[in-house]
Amino acid sequence: MKVVVVNNGMPHYYNYVLSRLNRVPGIELLLVVPAGTGRNIEEGVYQTKEGVNFRVCELKEFSLFNIYRSFRGLAKLLAEEKPSAVFLSELYLFGFMFNIPVLLVMKTFGIKLILRSIPFRLLSYNDARIQIKNWPSGGDASRGPWWLNTLLLRTVVIKLLRRIVLEGRRIAFNMADAHVCYVDEAVDLYGTYGVPKEKIFVARNSPDTDMLLNIRESLKSVAPILPACDHRLIHAGRLVDWKRVDLLLKAFARVRRQFNDAELITIGSGPREEELKALSAKLGIERDVRFLGAIHDPRLLGQYLLSASIYVLAGMGGLSINDAMCFGLPIICSVCDGTEKKLVRDGVNGKYFMEGNEDDLVAKIVYIFNNPDLRRQMGMNSTEIIRNEINIHTVIAGYLDALQFTQGSK
Repeated sequence: MKVVVVNNGMPHYYNYVLSRLNRVPGIELLLVVPAGTGRNIEEGVYQTKEGVNFRVCELKEFSLFNIYRSFRGLAKLLAEEKPSAVFLSELYLFGFMFNIPVLLVMKTFGIKLILRSIPFRLLSYNDARIQIKNWPSGGDASRGPWWLNTLLLRTVVIKLLRRIVLEGRRIAFNMADAHVCYVDEAVDLYGTYGVPKEKIFVARNSPDTDMLLNIRESLKSVAPILPACDHRLIHAGRLVDWKRVDLLLKAFARVRRQFNDAELITIGSGPREEELKALSAKLGIERDVRFLGAIHDPRLLGQYLLSASIYVLAGMGGLSINDAMCFGLPIICSVCDGTEKKLVRDGVNGKYFMEGNEDDLVAKIVYIFNNPDLRRQMGMNSTEIIRNEINIHTVIAGYLDALQFTQGSK
């Protein structure tokens, strides 16, 4: 079965997933990505073609008046390849709805469309309608001055455009032949848009956990990369605002007063790097915080994870939690991308803190540091959750279930 995946780039973590999917007997995968860096991928996302086992086609990306995004030559490519199905993110969904040549090719050759998503920011259909209805407005345009009339007219137009987009999204969600989602809430959320439950497959989100667990096993015979420390925190992710590394630094400065051997490792780079280094100096913890920069080698990353006591994600994120759990770490996090709800069980393999609350974050770190036996048990529980529940196999199974559904088989 030939499968085309349309994506906004080639982040290394997704390459691992696609390579595993391409290894399934009977699957031939082709990835379509933008030529060059791509205009719709976030700053600092590491992209590579190294180690991929599938074909890659780079096409020129374009946008039509911000109505939809698509690729030059995509219709021709699909006509030549005649895949059984196309996987894509919502970013390109309208491109398959309004790009007439692409739509005709899909219909002509019976190519099925599968939407993959992490809809943690998606409002229900009714909530979206209420939000549009309550968008700021007021006054009687017929009695107000000209500038108020103009403002209210603009408000009405914006509301109308937002309603059109919402209805277009509802139609597009139902146009997809199947959905592959990472969170359980997707079933109810897409259901409010009229998508039948049988079209929605929950696959979770995961890196190649088999690879990471094998790396962990191989590192048993390797000397630790850092001296032993029972109070070492670690964070991995781009140094951007929504990761809230600033919150983590402030919390760590307070934890350091109670545990004079405490350390913090930050792995990642980004636009806030110098600002965060300056903050650590201001807090007087620059000697206790290691800014290691971006690390994309999973073996080296694993060595640093094994050297730590707790993984802390102070802001948004996702896959870094899976990585840390593969290497036996308890997790402290708050509101991430929705996947944490299944990965992190409060009191079992980690703790949740109130979003943005520095006091609560400090309390959770101190609690686990003060209970070393619990910390070790939490780490073991993390590994068991990965081995037995949420891993690369659940992701691939979700993809295959959706594929088989669209081809008319169970």
